[in-house]
Amino acid sequence: MRAVVIAPVLKARGKADPTVITRSDEARLEEAVGLARAIDLTIVHSALVPVAQPKPGTLLGTGKIEEIKAALDEHNAGLVIVDHPLTPVQQRNLEKEWNAKVIDRTGLILEIFGRRASTKEGTLQVELAHLNYQRGRLVRSWTHLERQRGGAGFMGGPGETQIEADRRLLQDKIVKLERELEQVRRTRQLHRSKRKKVPHPIVALVGYTNAGKSTLFNRITGAGVLAEDMLFATLDPTLRRMKLPQGRTVILSDTVGFISDLPTHLVAAFRATLEEVLEADLILHVRDMSDPDNGAQSSDVLRILADLGIDEKDGAERILEVWNKIDRLEPEAREALVNKAATQPNVIAVSAISGEGVDALLDEINKRLSGVLVDRDVIVPITQLQLLPWIYDHSIVDAREDLEDGNVRLELRLTETEAAELDRRLGIGGKPAREDWER
Repeated sequence: MRAVVIAPVLKARGKADPTVITRSDEARLEEAVGLARAIDLTIVHSALVPVAQPKPGTLLGTGKIEEIKAALDEHNAGLVIVDHPLTPVQQRNLEKEWNAKVIDRTGLILEIFGRRASTKEGTLQVELAHLNYQRGRLVRSWTHLERQRGGAGFMGGPGETQIEADRRLLQDKIVKLERELEQVRRTRQLHRSKRKKVPHPIVALVGYTNAGKSTLFNRITGAGVLAEDMLFATLDPTLRRMKLPQGRTVILSDTVGFISDLPTHLVAAFRATLEEVLEADLILHVRDMSDPDNGAQSSDVLRILADLGIDEKDGAERILEVWNKIDRLEPEAREALVNKAATQPNVIAVSAISGEGVDALLDEINKRLSGVLVDRDVIVPITQLQLLPWIYDHSIVDAREDLEDGNVRLELRLTETEAAELDRRLGIGGKPAREDWER
């Protein structure tokens, strides 16, 4: 379908907060065009539209409405994407003025998510968000059904209006979907509980959409997750178990990309998915450093993480910034960025495409998750060889010697916490329980 994309630019009131990083108007328009192309629309015209005083009925002034009407006629387009929230009344009035379908930013993002959802969980979440969005946008289209009679006989009182009946049906569907999503949440919680019994650390990838999370995920794990140069190529979360070069097993989680002005319907609907981030031991915040607006994008991601309950203080300990796409920079800019990253404790510069910096990233992940490693030389008795799988999962085994009496001698590196747990399981300072051997 041929479409026109407009980004209304509202005149700011009062002084802007200098501490808040905002994206340029041109970047907003470019992102809106990218969102439209993500659902295979043909963009024939795009423009920034200054709005001095928003109109309650149409948002835009009469002159701008006429300009866009002329662009629609010139390019034979039947769809207008407005990169701004529209009230139901504004959307309906603009459709009448332009004789074209009008979709605001929220509707566009919902459309993209609807196409990307590939699992039952993803479909449920998008459908719930769609219904919540539609609930406030019901307009009376059936004037001949404005009143239905209720009760029996000629004296029956007025029944439901058609719009009230539609709202009731929508509410019933919403309640049903919320119940199903609650079951999804319980299932995810159960899976997390099972993972905690085999306590592999969880590393979650977050970032602005199209920052390269899935490409990095594939580079690290060797998985085949869809990774394309488009907004919201990945929707459903993916988890993979992998071994770090030092031998430690971790679970890597790739989540849905964030975006500025993410609709509240979506944040609420995708709560079950985003809870994977809350449970993570380490969060990799992937940033596209080739994008001039990466500072504003980073602020948007941190704001959403704060909404999820990961505050700035907590984030300083759990969040590691990954400056991605350095391969797209000019040599001088790339070198300056790599040098800057090297001076900051919570930053690693990488290229998910070329692999540059990925080994350093894996080393940093291991260091963050392991803490200070201690050397241990232990002998596992023949009667406790059931412990060997646990030892290999929770430590770095530098050397192994199978002794003649059936015992096994190991040279290990592990954290102080895991060293204490190993002592307990071996019965040093206390006899281990048999269920501990089996775990």
